[in-house]
Formats: sequence, C-alpha cells, structure tokens
Amino acid sequence: MKKYEVKQTAVSQVLSDVRSDKIAIPKLQRPFVWKTSQVRDLMDSLYNGYPVGYLITWQSVGAKLKGGKVAAHQQILIDGQQRVTALRAAIAGQPVIGNRYEKKRIVISFNPLTEEFATLTPAIRNSSQWVHDISEFFSGTGQLTFLRHYFENNPDADEKRVEAAITKLADIQHAQVGVISLADDLDVDTVAEIFVRINAKGVPLSSADFVMSKIATYGDEGRNLRKLIDYFCHLSISGHAFDDIRENDEEFAASGFLDKIQWLQNQPDELFQPDYTDVIRIAGLVGFSRGKAGAIVSELSGLDPQTRKIDESLIPGAYARFGNALEQMVRKTHVERFVMMIKSAGYIDSSMIGSKNALNFAYALYLRLRCNEKLMEGERSQIVKRWFVMTLLTGRAVGSFESTWETDLRRINEQGADEYLRLIEKSELGDGFWDVTLPQDLVSPSKRSPAFQVFLAALVSKGARGFLSKSINVTQMIEGHGDMHHIVPKNHLINNGYPKQGDYNQIANFALTETAINIAIKDRPPTEYMSWVGTQIESGALRIGEITSQSDLEANLEEHSIPAFINEVNADNYQAFLDARRKLMAQKIRDYYEAL
Repeated sequence: MKKYEVKQTAVSQVLSDVRSDKIAIPKLQRPFVWKTSQVRDLMDSLYNGYPVGYLITWQSVGAKLKGGKVAAHQQILIDGQQRVTALRAAIAGQPVIGNRYEKKRIVISFNPLTEEFATLTPAIRNSSQWVHDISEFFSGTGQLTFLRHYFENNPDADEKRVEAAITKLADIQHAQVGVISLADDLDVDTVAEIFVRINAKGVPLSSADFVMSKIATYGDEGRNLRKLIDYFCHLSISGHAFDDIRENDEEFAASGFLDKIQWLQNQPDELFQPDYTDVIRIAGLVGFSRGKAGAIVSELSGLDPQTRKIDESLIPGAYARFGNALEQMVRKTHVERFVMMIKSAGYIDSSMIGSKNALNFAYALYLRLRCNEKLMEGERSQIVKRWFVMTLLTGRAVGSFESTWETDLRRINEQGADEYLRLIEKSELGDGFWDVTLPQDLVSPSKRSPAFQVFLAALVSKGARGFLSKSINVTQMIEGHGDMHHIVPKNHLINNGYPKQGDYNQIANFALTETAINIAIKDRPPTEYMSWVGTQIESGALRIGEITSQSDLEANLEEHSIPAFINEVNADNYQAFLDARRKLMAQKIRDYYEAL
C-alpha cells in the first residue's frame, strides 16, 4: 500500500489552500519561534531556488471549518507550520504571535540592486533603494507600475539589473515547495510513526505535536482545548505571562477557559511543570485509558475500537471526554492536592524526580481515583504515593511504558487500585528485590539513580539531618544549603588505588553534608575525621559539626545508613564499606516504602 504522495506545489497555491481551509493550520497560540533572520533566509532561499524542506499533510476526519461545516477531505498541516506561518507573514503580511502573545508584523525588505533581503529597519525605511515591505509588493500594483515608481525614485539605478531582480522576486510566488501528502486511509498509528520518522533529523517534532494539530482542527472547541494545553504549560512555568495572554487573546479570555487556569499566575511551585506531551498523556489516560499519541488521535478521529472503522458520530463524545479530562487536570485543587501528596512522600524538588512519566501516571491515577466515591482522600493519597515510588523503583515508566499504563488501568478498573497494587508488590517487590536487586541498583556512580533519589526522599520524609549535622536537615540541603559529600573523600581514594571516577563516585559513598563540615573533612578518611568527632564528644570542644553526644552521633549515622564500623573505614576497606552501606540503604528504602 502506498503510504504517501510527494508533489511540488507553488507557494501561491499553498497560501491559497490555507486561505480556503483546504489545508488547515492549527492556530499556533504559542509564540512564533522563528527569528526574523530565519524568515529573511526563507525568502532568500525561495528567491535563489534553494530547497526549503517539505510540508506534511494528512486528512482529518470530522474537522470543523469556518461556519460550522465539517470537512470531508481537509488536510491537516502536521509539519511545516513555522514555514507556512513565515510565508504568510512575509508574503501575505499577516501578523504572528509575539513573546507576550501579542500580534505583531514581521516585515521583510528587499534591495533590487544588491538582491539582498533584510528585516525592515529605520535606515532601510529611509532608503529609496529598498522595497520596504515585500508583502505590499505582492499585493500591490502590477510589476510595470512598480518599476516606473522605483526608477522615478532611483533615476541612477541600473534598469536591467533592477528589472531582473524584481522579476525574480515576483517569481517567489511560483517557487515550488515539496508537500508530502499522507494517504487518507492510513491508520493513525502508522501516520504517527511516519510523522516521527520523517522528523528524525534536524529538529524533530514529537508525536504530541501531531495530536495538538489534530485537536485544533475541531472548530472553536478544538482550538480552545489546544490553547488550554498551551497556556497551562506556559503559565506553570511563567505565571507572570497571564496578563499578556488575557490582553492579547481576547477570544480565549471570553471563552471561559482562561478562568480555569488564572490561578497559575500566582503559582510558584516548580515540582509539577508539565509540557504539552505530558498534558496529552495525562488527559488521554483520564479520558480514554490510552497513553499513546496514535491511540488518542484514534479516539478523536472516531475510530470504532470494535470495527476498526471511522464512525464520525463518535467524534463529539470523544472531544467531550478529552475536554473534561483536561478541565479535571488543570483544576487548582487537584494540582495542589496531588503536589502535596508527592511532597509528603519526600519528593520536595523536581530534581529528585528523574521520570516525568512516573509523575504523569501518578497524577492520572489520582484523577481517576477521585471518581471512586468509596475511597477517602487519605486512601487515595496512600495508593498514589506507593504507586509513584513503586514505579520509580521498578522502572515501570521506561521502555514500552504506554502499553503498560493501559494494561494497568484496565486491571485497576477490574480489581481496584489497592488490590492490583498489592499484586504488583507481591510480584515485583518481594524479599528478593529488597535484599538482592535493590542493593545491586545502588551499585552506580549516578546521583540521578532512581534508587538513590528514593533514598533521599526517605531521608526527607523522616526529617533526617545532614551527615554529622546537629540541626540542619536534608530538606534544607536539597533546597540549596548543603553539599553532596564523599564519605570516603575522593582524593584519598585516588591516592590509594581508586583512580577511576566510577570507583570513588559510588552513590553509596555520597551523603548530604553542610559546606563547613565538608571543608573540615577535606581529604581525610573516616578513620581520621571520625576520631575528631569522638574527641569532640569527650571534650565538648567543637571541631567538626556540632554533635557533642554519643547517642546523637549514633542517631545521625543511623539516619544516613552509615555502617557502625565507619570509625575504621579508609581506602583499605572501602569496598566492604560500600557493600555494608548499600544493604543499610536498601533496608532504609524498604522501611520508608512500607510506611507510605
């Protein structure tokens, strides 16, 4: 089966197809990301006959056109939106969306004498040699009239040179652009795969871009849902942009959707800042129990799961479910309660969460559990926290995680979340995991290791203090007031038979420590600096930290899973120290998990 057709289309035809809605460009409410120099370079490439890449289109079933009509054969532009937007800006004079969500013009000028394109500047505007705005040239009077006026203002210009340049400029409208039209009868999974593969080079677009393009073709409703996703993601990071959006997108502000996310203008939390790939996945899981981009497009296209054929009567209901899922997801109380759950599990900073996928599924699970009236909020919280940490420990959110998610949701629906979670725990978190697998997972030099981050979360949840600290706790250190210290110092190990980074940077050799304590320890092994602590306890004279009692020291070492023989540790028994600490760290993590 032929999956696509490649054809060459004139620039003027592309712009005409866009104007007539034959090709649908989903409204880009995110700021136009091209620099003006890129728009200039695109014009220069067309002028000189250079290739400018391909546009990719695919038929949209059930797309809504202007006036509420439904298109039978409308093509969605799923790749090339920036290029077409640039063409419309430079040639048709249409505004783009700026960084503050305001509409602005990008004006490209042309010098027929030098055959140079440039962004309009005051100096160019004051020069008679330049065509100040090529969009006015393309929409204005005829070429001969234009040349007569040009020569009146530039009597000394080389007429043949100018005429040749203006002819080439006019021919930009006839320049050919490659268009890849994906076959109408391709299933959406294949379309999504082709889309991703074509974009494998250069700056690839994700399959979520494809979903966003599909969403935006569903009339005003679809455009507002797309904007809701865009603006929610943007405001989660930059709440100060709220006023810009309200002032510059009056249509969206009047729709009522902006009111649903206005709370983000005063939202300082950085733990949960999803991009639109995350939002689409979460909404897909909540609305359809589907996580793959292709599957979500199938739902929005009205693909009947039984017959595997398009049923357009299913489309309105699919958009309604997706929209409801989005509204649930962006609600202030839901986001805040979920974030508090994750923080109460010890994950107080986004740097501790190495898998956004684990966070995404946990939030989707929380939203779905809210529909279960039999569960109290405390029960929901316990399930969500345990599921989140279980996902991180087992790597459940890597590989073909989207298929795993769909299976998990189906079994949660059948068995209940609590019961199904217990089955997973029996299967994957038995004694073998805690006693063998987890200690082996801790054999790693990476501070980003999920196992190590769970260990830190365990310390946070227990209110643990920094290593050898009396009052400063791990929470404060993660927030920026401590160092990740080598318990057996790096230089001591390098000088005594451990020159490789992977040796001394073992995560079982790391502990969060106050800067002053780290400086005092310097390159000294535990045999030396722990004797200082002992002397300090005996005399009360502070030399390293502020601990002055044996019981306090023992409690601190226990908090950090430090073996009891730490006073005897140096390079000679370093490996034994690592092995012993890994077992203690694994036990700490187990105790933490089972207490969630």
